[in-house]
Amino acid sequence: MALVRSHFVAKKIFGGSLAGTRKSTSAPKGFLAVYVGEKKQRYLVPVSYLRQPLFQDLLSKSEEEFGYDHPMGGLTIPCPEDTFLTVTSRIQG
Repeated sequence: MALVRSHFVAKKIFGGSLAGTRKSTSAPKGFLAVYVGEKKQRYLVPVSYLRQPLFQDLLSKSEEEFGYDHPMGGLTIPCPEDTFLTVTSRIQG
C-alpha cells in the first residue's frame, strides 16, 4: 500500500465518496491519518507501517513531544515533511 497525501488524492485512488471521511480525522479502512511538518500536512499511511521499525521511531518522537494528546485528531509527527517522506519511501521499498 502506498502513502496518500490528502483526502482528495485518497478519493481519487480509492474511488467513490469515501463515506465518513468528511471529518479531518477520518481515514479509509486500513489507513491512519498523521500530520507532519510545520504546516501540519495531513497524510494517510497504511496501518501496516505501524509494525515498521523506522515508522516506530517516528511514533516514539511523537510520544516524547506530545504524549498521547494529539489536538489535530490524528497523530502529529514532529519532524520535517521531507524527513517523513524519506522514511516512508524507505518503508515502501
